[in-house]
Amino acid sequence: MREVAFIKQNKDKWLEVEAVLNERKPISPDQMADYYVQLLGDLSFAQTYYPKSNTVTYLNFLVTQIYQKIYKTKRIEKNRLKFFFTDYVPMLAYKYRKLIYFSFILFFFFALVGTLSAYYEPRYVRVIMGDTYINKTLEHIERGDPMAIYKQGSNWATAIAITFNNIKVAFYCFLCGITAGTVTFLMALQNAVMLGAFTYFCYDMGVIDAALRALWLHGAMEIFSIIIAIAAGFVLTGGILFPKTYSRMLSFKIAFKEGVSLLFGTVPFFIAAGFIEGFITRYYYDMPLWLNLTIILGTLAVITYYFLIYPIVKHYKSNSQKYE
Repeated sequence: MREVAFIKQNKDKWLEVEAVLNERKPISPDQMADYYVQLLGDLSFAQTYYPKSNTVTYLNFLVTQIYQKIYKTKRIEKNRLKFFFTDYVPMLAYKYRKLIYFSFILFFFFALVGTLSAYYEPRYVRVIMGDTYINKTLEHIERGDPMAIYKQGSNWATAIAITFNNIKVAFYCFLCGITAGTVTFLMALQNAVMLGAFTYFCYDMGVIDAALRALWLHGAMEIFSIIIAIAAGFVLTGGILFPKTYSRMLSFKIAFKEGVSLLFGTVPFFIAAGFIEGFITRYYYDMPLWLNLTIILGTLAVITYYFLIYPIVKHYKSNSQKYE
């Protein structure tokens, strides 16, 4: 069957599913389950005969959305918060995995730009970080405690202030997706360049060991989460610029809902990073190297598994269960 004929044959059914998803048409759980089965068949057919077509993308989206709706309408006693973090966010991380990969590449490319800029122009780090911050760091280096800035303030005050500031920056990265991704892109540039430039500055001053041990204690989760927030901003951008078969407004609503959900998935990690910065980072200098590395690699492993590995495992596990 030619693709045009396939679309014409099933178009009315797909539009009905869209109406159900947008809550414009009431439907019983049994009918919804029936639609789900039919859509799976349509998707399988399209993947076989039109693998590179937009029809496959469209049907895959419908299948995903109606599966979520079925899941939500089931009368189960599952904790909603648990479902959100163990099912919904990982599903979104898998769906937008290419944007997440892109955000990682973009961020660390800009970090490299910051490093090279600081290497070729010594004053660059002052332009990026500000004279006050650099002068304080130089004073701390002279005193033999390069990262003493992390020892300022009380434990709880530091943890709370840092956590709220990081979450605020993350939400700003996301919301700026409405600027066609321009401001989100610039925020990725700013944060990454600062990281790269300051890292080189510490290397140039001979304190790179102390800097890495202090920065990455909380930075493993903090920086990773910021990159996810950047990806969430690009999700919003995609919903505006590339509505596909949907109206631009509907595409925007879907992208906003999914982008902000992906962003909320980072909140526990921002809280953990804030706690580490407020209660642990200040003791980096007296900490055994093995403990320092255990915390850094352990936190990095946890957040990497949650956003990059677990979504893939979850996806293939769900697909295998569908066809059992």
